[in-house]
Parts: sequence; structure tokens; C-alpha cells
Amino acid sequence: MILNELIKGNEKFRNSQFLELEDELKDLVEHGQKPEVLFIGCSDSRVTPDLMLNSKPGDMFILRNVGNFVPPYKHDEDYHGSAAAIEYAVAVLKVKHIVVCGHSHCGACKSLYEDIPVTDSLVHVKTWLKLGAKAKERTLKNKKFNTEEEMYRATERNSIRYQLENLLTYPDVKRLLDEGELKVHGWYYDIQTAKIDYYDSKDDKFKPLSEFTYEP
Repeated sequence: MILNELIKGNEKFRNSQFLELEDELKDLVEHGQKPEVLFIGCSDSRVTPDLMLNSKPGDMFILRNVGNFVPPYKHDEDYHGSAAAIEYAVAVLKVKHIVVCGHSHCGACKSLYEDIPVTDSLVHVKTWLKLGAKAKERTLKNKKFNTEEEMYRATERNSIRYQLENLLTYPDVKRLLDEGELKVHGWYYDIQTAKIDYYDSKDDKFKPLSEFTYEP
């Protein structure tokens, strides 16, 4: 049973990796976290930010939701979990980078082409998927796909483009970006190969992350 494996996994972690990180974690507790990166990724169980980026505790503030969607800024008294995480990362933690990371074989992007039933079981999912509507619209303008899988891969990348647009509706994000105090990045992770492409907004293309050069 997987739950038993998780329990054993915690014991293994405490007796191995934790011992190597113990001093760093004590320092993070004493002085607080100071991550430089807000990583916005999908809740998909196959996406593992710490593993795929070889990061350590304290490196990234992580927000995960269905489809790695970024809801546009909206000031009201409703509950906005993703928006709250973005605001906290920018205003309190003062991150220097925001990475919106999509991935291959994304169930949320595929669901954009399926008829989601209107039931109490999926009422929030149906509403949430509206955040992918623009990605689907852009994708369908291209009629050159040979298979549905090609269409889904294109949708996943197009979604990253529009989630980055939504990110700029947050006042602090836009202001800090204009002032050069914050950088935003769009990444695309291929689950089958572990390769990551980055979005080059100047060329409007995705390119291998190994070609990315960062200039502070």
C-alpha cells in the first residue's frame, strides 16, 4: 500500500538526506526562508520540481494547481489561493524570479477539448478550466496538426504564454518587472525526457533551457 511506503520514505529521509540538510534547515528556521524563485507548476503527480531541478529546501517557493494556471488579478472578498501565493511571494518574500512551468501530457490542457459534465463533483474544475480557453483558441487557429497529441502539446505551450500574460495583471508583478527588480519565465517540462524548454518572448518560440543565458 502506497501510504505505508510514504511512512517508510519519511523514516529513510530522516536517517539519510535530512542529516545532510540538517544544518541548512536549522538556519532556515532561525533566519526564515528567503527563496529567490516562485515556481508555479501543475499538481500533476508526475511533475516533481525539487527532483527535476535538483533544488534544496529554501530554494523555491512553490505554488501548484491544476494546469499551472494563473488566474488574473481580481480584488474582492472571495478566496483566491493562487493569487495569495503570488502576492506573498512577491510582496513578502521578495522573490527575484517567477517561473510558470507547464508540462507534457497535461490533463488540464487535454480536458479543454472534452465535455466536462455540470455536476457538483466537478463544478470548480469546470470553472477553473476557463483559464485555458485562450490557449485552446490559439491552438485551434493552427490546422496543421497530424494527431490529437500534437494538438495537445501545442496547447500546453500556448497555455504558458497566456498564464504569463495573466501574471502581469498583478500590480506588484508588473511594477517590479518594469523596474527590473523581477524576472518572469515560461518553462515547458517534457515528462518523458526530463528536458525543459524556455519561452523566448522576443521570438515567440520555445527553446532548449540549455541555451538560456541570464543577465542579472
